[in-house]
Amino acid sequence: MTEVLFYHLERRPLEGVLPALLEKCLERGWRVVVQCGSAERLEALDAHLWSYRDDSFLPHGTAMEAEAAHQPILLTTARDNPNAATVRFLVDRAEPDSLSGYARAVFLFDGRDDEAVAVARAHWKAAAAAGHEVTYWRQDESGRWVRQG
Repeated sequence: MTEVLFYHLERRPLEGVLPALLEKCLERGWRVVVQCGSAERLEALDAHLWSYRDDSFLPHGTAMEAEAAHQPILLTTARDNPNAATVRFLVDRAEPDSLSGYARAVFLFDGRDDEAVAVARAHWKAAAAAGHEVTYWRQDESGRWVRQG
């Protein structure tokens, strides 16, 4: 079964959290697909991942590019898996297809947005009902992610 993680964003926005999580995936040799809820968010993340730090960038591409299948990190709005990723991130209320076939699925949701919290709860229930191992993560005062419950 897929390990499904829910990251409750309260202290930092998605742009402040996602790059570090993607870096950890690359360090582990995992291919990643990031499913965005809108084309606008995809474009913003695409630009952000090239410039989020002065001394680094994350190698990535978008599903609209000819070499999409070769990207270690692929940004998309679709439910498919064109780069054969083992980890799927879902942001901005992106609706997943089946999570089976992934080692890990990661939902990142804005805790200050009631609708995003409600959508995350629905995804939690669906993932648990499908038999996936689900975990919930929040940041502590120092910004470290701590598993809850």
